Formats: sequence, structure tokens, C-alpha cells
Amino acid sequence: MRAELAYKDGLWLPRGHDSLALGVPSAAPGAVHALASGGGYSVQPGEGRIVYFGRNRPEVHICVGEDDRQVSRVHGELAHRQSRWWLRNVGRQPIRLPKSRWLFPNEAAFPLADGYTPIHIPGSRQREHLVEVYVTALDQARHNDETVLPEPYHLTTDERLVLVVLGQRYLSVATSPEPLTWDEAARHLTELQPEAAWTPKAVEHYVALVRERLHSAGVPDLMPDELASGNAVTHNVLKELVRSMTLLPSDLTALHGSPP
Repeated sequence: MRAELAYKDGLWLPRGHDSLALGVPSAAPGAVHALASGGGYSVQPGEGRIVYFGRNRPEVHICVGEDDRQVSRVHGELAHRQSRWWLRNVGRQPIRLPKSRWLFPNEAAFPLADGYTPIHIPGSRQREHLVEVYVTALDQARHNDETVLPEPYHLTTDERLVLVVLGQRYLSVATSPEPLTWDEAARHLTELQPEAAWTPKAVEHYVALVRERLHSAGVPDLMPDELASGNAVTHNVLKELVRSMTLLPSDLTALHGSPP
């Protein structure tokens, strides 16, 4: 990034930084934090300040989709106006927001709420590039207290991959998400790991292992005899894994073979 784009109080977030869904360290009220797979940036509020993201590393604070020409050189900006942060799309592809809301190029800026907002840029070869945004609340009566986070569940590497594939619609914050079918998940897993010969039965087996573990931990509505639909059981497993932050939007990078 060019030196003139940097702010004196700006902080770089390194590659491999924890997902912003887990919260942020203590920061000035109203500060914005943005993170992609290659790193991110955090800065305090100030009228007229702008944080840029896109694939042209020298021209942006957050580089995203550096190897994907579907992502614009400068694709979006986070601008501070009237005491809040606004997201604007200045690229050529739409930006997907939570609840399947789309922000189109040159559309009116979208006001960002306090807390966590994952945004996605569609890329080539069915990739999606995640930019995580977190705005620190202005009114924090207990701003010195430690944030209380949910306790994630332990998953093996294979369990995590299966559940990320199965629950990708939940992690991409779609409206009314549903799990993939066993067949769909097995096909997707085979594309990712051709040598593993994934089958629908194998997918079902891994989900059953995790379901039993969550049921033993006291999570309700996870057994087939408790619900009329087996799909509802899988839905509840995925909801609990997302609620507990066991699965995060950043886990979607596993679906592309390499970080976006």
C-alpha cells in the first residue's frame, strides 16, 4: 500500500489473524477493522476517512482476491461520514451482504452496524472472496471488560471439512439456509479431494459423529426421534456449530483449494 494511504493510528492485521467473528481486542469506540485472507487493517473513526479494499495491493488497505481478475483493483471502500461507517461498491462486480442482500456498483452506500459483518465478492471459477468487517460500538458502558465468547466444539480435520461443505450456505450468511444433500456434499468433497473417494454414506457418518457429540453436551433437537425430518437434524447441527463459532465464514476458504 502506498504510504500516503496509511493513517497514523492505523494498525495492520497480519495474514493468519483470527477471524473478526471472534471479536476484536480493545479498540477506540467507532473504530473499523477489516480482514481478508492475506491480512487486514484497523483504524479509528474520523470524518472523511476511507479504507479501501480490492486486488491492487499498492492502492488498497486490504488486498483481496489478488490473483482473480473478477475482483476490481479497488473494489470497495469503507468511508466514515456522519459518525458512522458506510460500505460503498466502486468495483464492477456486486458485493454480497448478510441475508442475501446485494450491494451493486455505484449504488448508494450501505450503513454498517456495530459488530461483525461478513461481505463476499464473487470471483472466477465459482470462488467467493471474503472480507470480514467489524465496527467497534460507540456506546460501550463496559468497554474494559473481556468479551465473553461461546465455547467452540472440537472437530477433527475431516469433520470440519465435511461440515463446511455441507453448511456452506450457513457460512455465507444466506437467508433461510439449508444444508446440502449427502449426494451434493459427497460430490463437492470429491472435487476437493479426488483421491479420497467420498461417498454420501461417509458424509452421513461424519455428521452422525458430530451430532452425537453435541447431543452428549446437552444440545437439544439433534436426534432423529426428536424431529420429523432428518434434514432438520442436520440443520440444527449446523446452526449450533455456527452459533458456537466452531465454524466461521473464513472456513469457506477450504472450498477453493487455496486461499482467495
